[in-house]
Amino acid sequence: MPTEHAPEDVPEHPVELHHARLGFGDRILWDDLDLTVRAGEFIAVLGPNGTGKTSLLKVLLGQLPLSAGTVAVAGAAVTAGSRQIGYVPQHRSMDRGLMLRGSDLVGLGYDGHRWGFAGWQPAARAAKRRAVRDALAQVNGTRLADVPVGVMSGGELQRVRVAQALVTDPVLLLCDEPLLNLDPANATLISALIDRRRRDAGTAVLFVTHEVDPVLPYVDRVIYLVNGRFRVGTVAEVMTSETLSELYHADIDVVQVGGRYIVVGEHSQYQHEHEHTEGPERSHE
Repeated sequence: MPTEHAPEDVPEHPVELHHARLGFGDRILWDDLDLTVRAGEFIAVLGPNGTGKTSLLKVLLGQLPLSAGTVAVAGAAVTAGSRQIGYVPQHRSMDRGLMLRGSDLVGLGYDGHRWGFAGWQPAARAAKRRAVRDALAQVNGTRLADVPVGVMSGGELQRVRVAQALVTDPVLLLCDEPLLNLDPANATLISALIDRRRRDAGTAVLFVTHEVDPVLPYVDRVIYLVNGRFRVGTVAEVMTSETLSELYHADIDVVQVGGRYIVVGEHSQYQHEHEHTEGPERSHE
């Protein structure tokens, strides 16, 4: 659940969307979306490919403008490159010959918006070193500081990417399929590390995923997007046969098996939500 006593410098509502619409030409991904995210809240963003999950993150990152409505992050207009926002991408392996170290990759999150320069003064360089060290410590990654990213395991590399997202001490963490291609043990670990951060620092989390089960223990609310329609509510409110059938305009069964949610419909696309039967998101995802 959201942090009850967030740090004083954390805004009460890191994300505010009012009557928000996003479309591309005649295609509307979502319309009249009202969403206020509280400090420390963990929200899972679900739905099939092409329904605007990743596009929602891009709006908050300042990479896509809304077609209508308003959006604010930390009480201010959205700007690209904001240090208030941390971003965790999908896991992708890196070239084994790449000699970039873990600390170097994290450091790009600290000053990448300034073309790689933290400043030449000793105090500025020392501040960057401290921020990188603290971010790696938050993901239990101190020993990875001097390890080349090209030889890291998938779980190690994704932990470093989470550290990169945390290095500016953001109030909002946007996660775009961060568990994709990870084995179950590492998916569970990454989910727990992100949850610990939001509890310790009051950081709000928007977590795009096709696999809701690893984050179920942490999710406060769900946004489920389907073909221009959406529902916002708790897992128990949204992950029901009745609600998803209404969203998909089809007969959908939601079954809980051993604590897992399985979504079954008349087409295989309804089943992929929590079973990884689909590939990476499309460009407007």
